[in-house]
Amino acid sequence: MEQNDTCTAFLGLEIVAEGPLAQVAPVALAKGALVFDDRTGRVVDLDPRDWVVPPPPRRGRPKLGVVAREVTLLKRHWDWLGSQPGGASATIRRLVEAARADEGGAAERRDACWRAMNALAGDLPGFEEASRALYAGDLVGFAARVDGWPEGIRGYVRRMAGVGA
Repeated sequence: MEQNDTCTAFLGLEIVAEGPLAQVAPVALAKGALVFDDRTGRVVDLDPRDWVVPPPPRRGRPKLGVVAREVTLLKRHWDWLGSQPGGASATIRRLVEAARADEGGAAERRDACWRAMNALAGDLPGFEEASRALYAGDLVGFAARVDGWPEGIRGYVRRMAGVGA
């Protein structure tokens, strides 16, 4: 998780901080709060040593997170990709991002919501029913099943699921 990615910190059942990790981490560490990555729903492991003094800037070329793998295509596909602005790699990246945007990220959003919900509300009444409604795509039923949960958790999982708080 990057320092500018958004996250939410919970102390018990209540939200104590929200925003970029760089803002939330010091508050969460001071209070002993649990931090969730808002995009993935995963718990963020904070090392206090990383937040005392900012790490020195890296020298040289920044890491881009690019992973090289083999792709097998027909010649006509390679020809078309080669004729696109930016070349084959840039074109494939654009196509993948466009496809992900068309999907709306519904499956990723649902899985992220479930991960956070499981960690925060796994013992709360109606958890299993809310999980079933979430995975069935019944957002109205999901919202109704989490209605009795503490305000912070209820608002957070509704927001992650794409339901109005």
